[in-house]
Amino acid sequence: MTTFRELHNAKTGFVMPNAWDAGSAVLLAEAGFPAIATTSAGIAFSLGKGDHTLPDGAPAVSREQMFERIQQIAEASGVPVSGDLEDGYGARPEAVAETIRLAREAGLAGGNIEDYDGRSLYDEALSVERIKAAREAAGPDFVLTARTDGQLLASPTPLADSIQRANLYREAGADCLYVPGVNDLDAIATLVKEIDGAVNVVMGLGSSALTTHDLFAAGVQRISLGGSIARAALAFIRTAAEELQTEGTITFAMNQIPQAELNELFGRPMRG
Repeated sequence: MTTFRELHNAKTGFVMPNAWDAGSAVLLAEAGFPAIATTSAGIAFSLGKGDHTLPDGAPAVSREQMFERIQQIAEASGVPVSGDLEDGYGARPEAVAETIRLAREAGLAGGNIEDYDGRSLYDEALSVERIKAAREAAGPDFVLTARTDGQLLASPTPLADSIQRANLYREAGADCLYVPGVNDLDAIATLVKEIDGAVNVVMGLGSSALTTHDLFAAGVQRISLGGSIARAALAFIRTAAEELQTEGTITFAMNQIPQAELNELFGRPMRG
């Protein structure tokens, strides 16, 4: 099996969809994706919680709850798993390092660290120290992704500022750089050109109609889906409920996976 690091160094990019529980992880791995990621949003929604609390933006799911689910995903998938590790569950570099150690113990092949605390971006110098601490805790095999959230703010920072942060995080030891909120192909091409490292782009965040082929042609190394599949699954539940309430029919059940097929798939030995 190709290692997670090798996927980031390959000549061609790869798609890494996001799972929110062991069942979704098995289905995504079975589909043939070489790696999958977790989604903090999808996990929160599956627990009946918001992705972040209001008004302060702090995570609604504790690190302990999140890692319980992350470990289940890693054990079930049979392919490398990258964890959505929020902001490292603390501002201090020591907290980030501890989160990375927990990620390794959970069986993750990599993980994202954000520079946003739910209210604002961390100071640039502190953000760099946080990535340095993460790199030291990660060891040589763990693929560390540094995510900078300036493009998601209500008043987005200039793209040049996000590129500067990404390159500083690269110098600090990040293997992959992630600037969510950029959906214009020209701007994505600029990210690829100006960032000195593998670039991750998320699909399904916003209304972009870009395809994986478009992104690979622009030089993107890794494509993730964030909470898109989880949100689509929840939309299906809502649609099914509305049909039952209004029409009294179950046409939605025509597309279900047969019971025997799921029993066979989920009855196989654990893959991790």
